[in-house]
Amino acid sequence: MCGITGFWAKEEAKEGLALRMAARIQTRGPDDAGDWHSGDETLALAHRRLAIVDLSPAGHQPMATFCGQHVLAFNGEIYNHEDLRSELEAELGQIQWRGHSDTEVLLHGLRHWGIELTLTKLNGMFAFAYWSERDKALFLARDRMGEKPLYFGKQNGAFLFGSELKSLKAHPRFSADIDRDALALYMRHNYIPAPYSIYQNIHKLKPAHYVVISNHGQNISEQRCYWDLKEIANHGLANQVTDERQALEDLDGLLKDSVKRRMMADVPLGAFLSGGYDSTTVAALMQVQSTKPVKTFSIGFKEDAFNEAQYAKQVAAHLGTEHTELYVEPQQALDVIPKLPEIYDEPFSDSSQIPTFLVSQLAKQHVTVALSGDGGDELFCGYSRYNLGYSMWSKLSMLPASVRPLVAWLCRVAPGERIDVMQRLLPERYRVSSLADRLPKLAEVLAHSSGDQFYKTLVSHNKHPSGLVLGSCEPKTILDASGDIPDFGDLRDRMMYLDTLSYLPGDILTKVDRASMAVSLEARVPLLDHRLVEYAWSLPLEMKIKNGQGKWPLRQVLYNYVPKEMMERPKQGFGVPIEHWLTGPLKDWAAALLDENRLRQEGYFDPAQITLMWNEHLSGKRRWHYYLWDVLMFQAWLAEQ
Repeated sequence: MCGITGFWAKEEAKEGLALRMAARIQTRGPDDAGDWHSGDETLALAHRRLAIVDLSPAGHQPMATFCGQHVLAFNGEIYNHEDLRSELEAELGQIQWRGHSDTEVLLHGLRHWGIELTLTKLNGMFAFAYWSERDKALFLARDRMGEKPLYFGKQNGAFLFGSELKSLKAHPRFSADIDRDALALYMRHNYIPAPYSIYQNIHKLKPAHYVVISNHGQNISEQRCYWDLKEIANHGLANQVTDERQALEDLDGLLKDSVKRRMMADVPLGAFLSGGYDSTTVAALMQVQSTKPVKTFSIGFKEDAFNEAQYAKQVAAHLGTEHTELYVEPQQALDVIPKLPEIYDEPFSDSSQIPTFLVSQLAKQHVTVALSGDGGDELFCGYSRYNLGYSMWSKLSMLPASVRPLVAWLCRVAPGERIDVMQRLLPERYRVSSLADRLPKLAEVLAHSSGDQFYKTLVSHNKHPSGLVLGSCEPKTILDASGDIPDFGDLRDRMMYLDTLSYLPGDILTKVDRASMAVSLEARVPLLDHRLVEYAWSLPLEMKIKNGQGKWPLRQVLYNYVPKEMMERPKQGFGVPIEHWLTGPLKDWAAALLDENRLRQEGYFDPAQITLMWNEHLSGKRRWHYYLWDVLMFQAWLAEQ
């Protein structure tokens, strides 16, 4: 795992500039640094190395072919690099190899096969910059699922790129002009989806895409897709697996192979273990393929609603792993918050960023690589919102269109205090938790005429961010592109598809990458092997959901290794008690950032809306913690600029 950065500008590069840009992302690669410049000194590639495979100097980057015509700066791991090495040798004959790194295999593959064919052959997580003298072009590419980040753009005549924004900001031509439209997207999603970034004229490379840059960085192609999830989903729908026994056998084999490939390392490795189905599956398949106890890591909280550590400990004991756990004191979690703007580099407000950093920090004390269980919910219909959303929309869509506006109006105007009083008069079994919060949300979804619009509202934080972010016009995203979505026929398939293209790379994988890289830990995600993704789309929905419970195939595979009774319990999220912290230990910090005069002076938000939310949250009238955390993470980030 590494960090890459660089630039291309017409005039001669300043001495050491590329290395200074790379130094800003040193935690991504603390073991080595290098740079490369073109003959005319206008193009520079720089690299920070976290040595994982081939720890020798033979893995140094940027890496050039012996002829000097092809140069690569690479971040990530290619898990099938040994297979590709054999394939190259079969096609090219004797190759003079420097060492056994996957970087060298990728470089020779790009030289021999070209960008498109090489990308389709790779099994891995990656972001890379590749210079081809033959094509007189620089190629930037990103892995299929978006595990590794890559930013790029042209500012003041210079083309800049890097793994994180902080490396681009080290270039003297960088302009830190905030994109208010992207800020509106952030307020809706709690992350900024690709291809947008918080800065004007700087873009995220979308997962499964590449761009071609030429003419001294002045010409930038459109982002080109080399692995289309729409095609994958359509092919899966047309070729559904019907034999359950065979499906489980095939899935078990794919999972084992994916995990085994991600155990490839020349350094110590382990796994995050929450005790949930996904992380337990990964840990179990690691242990069954390991000759010694696998190192597993979990963190716990004293608040029962946020604690799964006891379950992880039981699973670890059953599997026989070498387990390490840390029960986090509130102050330890609170101490992470000032670090978040530096770690995430642009506004990001999934509050599970805090425990993700803490478990990464714990694992780094023992290993350099950790396998993560992310991705299972999106592939196998695991999120509770899928079934709940489907059920809700099925009922709402039966309500006559003429009646919906009246019901929505009643939900909006019902006073929260009276609702709470009325609820207390009802028997406990008839009470609905947080009904005062839920009714306004219900009013929003009642206005929609399609399942896609309904789901966008369901997963949105702020429902009207352009009204909150001054001077903004919210851009459209995949959540607005109904015509580009396969005709699934079932809203749950559509929700999984949309999450895979948006929430998974924009939130989940961003969170894991930044938290782990902040402590120089490589995180690998076996459930997102592209072969598993493709296979999951061939499984019919009725095989993924049984008795109202998602992830049925994954559960059945896991029961081969862990007793069913050990796993059957309600699903818990991986979060922290932000709601209570904002009225307790974080109250003064939050109040300073949300000060109405400060907001008015900065000029990004409508102060009246935020002040109303803050006061209602403090009084207990409404629970606005998620919305407020979005604002607070932007405010904290802005204060560091």
